[in-house]
Amino acid sequence: MSAYPVAVDDGGADHLIAGVSLPKLSLRATSGADICLGGLDGRAVIYCYSWTGRPGLSDPPDWDNIPGAHGSTPQTEGYRDLYDQFVALGVAVFGLSLQSSSYQREMVQRLNVPFDILSDQTRKFSDAMALPMFETGGLQFLKRVTFVTFQGRIERVFYPVIVPSSDAQEVVSWLRAAKS
Repeated sequence: MSAYPVAVDDGGADHLIAGVSLPKLSLRATSGADICLGGLDGRAVIYCYSWTGRPGLSDPPDWDNIPGAHGSTPQTEGYRDLYDQFVALGVAVFGLSLQSSSYQREMVQRLNVPFDILSDQTRKFSDAMALPMFETGGLQFLKRVTFVTFQGRIERVFYPVIVPSSDAQEVVSWLRAAKS
């Protein structure tokens, strides 16, 4: 059991249902490319996370008391560790946060992440999708939500993500079941 408060289903993702189209907005990826999630061909997984810290730097104020705030690094490591399974299933993987691409690139290098992390620093995607958020220290952060999409439309939503380190395994299991 986590030492931190776990996320609860507050209804913040109730509007994110199968069939909803992702907006045709480009987001900057850690590779330097601009990615339009609404224009992707095939199946993709987009896991939205709040914030990744850096070793030696403090978390935002009250972070330890916010349900679901902790866990972005273990969540990303889960997708990294199962990346080959997503590729074998023909599924693209993207992480998404409100952090800048330069901040995200440090994390990608430190954790050896083999897929793009997308920056929604301007919140154009998050606002268009009305993604659930929380605030601390005068800043807003995404609540953890994961989408499986096909041809730019939501197929399945995972919310809340209770155990971030298990999110990737849960999604892989769902993808395998959906394929059979």
